[in-house]
Amino acid sequence: MKQLNDKDIANMIGDDFVPDDISTKKSVRSELHLSTRIPKENTPPPAHTTIDFHNHTEEEAWQMLEHIVTDGTRTATVITGASGILKTKFQQWANDSILSPHIESYHALNNGSFAVKFHKKHD
Repeated sequence: MKQLNDKDIANMIGDDFVPDDISTKKSVRSELHLSTRIPKENTPPPAHTTIDFHNHTEEEAWQMLEHIVTDGTRTATVITGASGILKTKFQQWANDSILSPHIESYHALNNGSFAVKFHKKHD
């Protein structure tokens, strides 16, 4: 992770910044919440995740599933709800879509959720 220098901080907050001591620098870094703004590098995907399709459109549900299928997650609990289009769509996607080759297996946990196992991602 890149260490910010005085010039970097000045560029972010304007020309009025003149660091006078270490406490000022620390205060500015804290106020900017830099630890949350700098993305973590090479964060491994979780081994297991849960996604819930409730209150999501079909397109949003597809994108959620596509993300975990392609990010290297090994297993997931997919909550579709007991009735509705997303329960049917999930099963169609798992069996016959561009995502199905990535899905090793799935089975119903109950009437509205599935346990899914993905093929290991090869880099």
